[in-house]
Amino acid sequence: MDRFENMRAFIRVVETGSISGAADRLGVAKSAVSRRLKELEAHLGVELFHRTTRSMNLTDSGRAFYHQSVRILDDVLEAELATSQAHGTLKGSLKIALPSTFGLMHMGPAINEFSKAHPQIEFDLDFNDREVDLIQEGFDLAIRIAKLPDSSLIARHLAPIRMVMCASPDYLEQMGKPQSPDDLKEHECLVYSLLRDFEYWHLTDSSDRDIKVKIHPCLKASTGEFLKDAAVEGRGIVLVPSFIAYKEIESGTLVPVLEDYKTPQIDAYAIYPQTRHLSQRVRAFVDFLVKRFEGTPYWDCCLKKPMY
Repeated sequence: MDRFENMRAFIRVVETGSISGAADRLGVAKSAVSRRLKELEAHLGVELFHRTTRSMNLTDSGRAFYHQSVRILDDVLEAELATSQAHGTLKGSLKIALPSTFGLMHMGPAINEFSKAHPQIEFDLDFNDREVDLIQEGFDLAIRIAKLPDSSLIARHLAPIRMVMCASPDYLEQMGKPQSPDDLKEHECLVYSLLRDFEYWHLTDSSDRDIKVKIHPCLKASTGEFLKDAAVEGRGIVLVPSFIAYKEIESGTLVPVLEDYKTPQIDAYAIYPQTRHLSQRVRAFVDFLVKRFEGTPYWDCCLKKPMY
């Protein structure tokens, strides 16, 4: 039994949705593909497909094995290229989960730059704010903005993510600029609804004293971009990551408030499974991101430096 050929046949069946489609893609008879699937299932001792007269749908075991098989064959291809070619050209697929806003605004340009340098890498990008299961869903890595809990995943730090409180000049002229955290109680606040305690904003003063302010949420939304746009329109004060609002702050359409107080900071990470072997293309891409985002993030250059 040729395990690699059986895995390749299995992958083509999944991708084309049928044995005949896989046979056409591989240039072999349908009977050869059917035989390889039977050999593979017999060897694994599980069914990889739910079969009906009209369709073949992956079982849970089949779905997990598909993701692992794609990764294994990509790694084999990469090892062959690294051995046979003087410079080890990067080739294969990279499946990446990205947070929607940060992914579109800041990861997109980085991925395009990497693609130009490594045109044989095929990117499969999932822009979504949900927390994916990297192993079960077959992702090579994910970009996450969070305080990461302990886990079996490896995390490489990319950049600090600062929060900034800001409002439009028109709103501040009409309602007044808050001078202390307590003043926030008198203002309309635009709130990220996915936070656990969205009715409270947390600050730290120059003495490292934590301040918890109960605010009045006049508008809640699950996307920071919408809240930022609402703040530009004069709807109230917003607390959003600086990477979302930095252009508006630079242009003056949003004005930071309470800058002498620290706002919460989290971090952006590249995370990937702790496997026995990390593919060269994943390692190269993560190293590229770490280098690209090192130092003070460009989106923080518009912010006042903390006084402590």
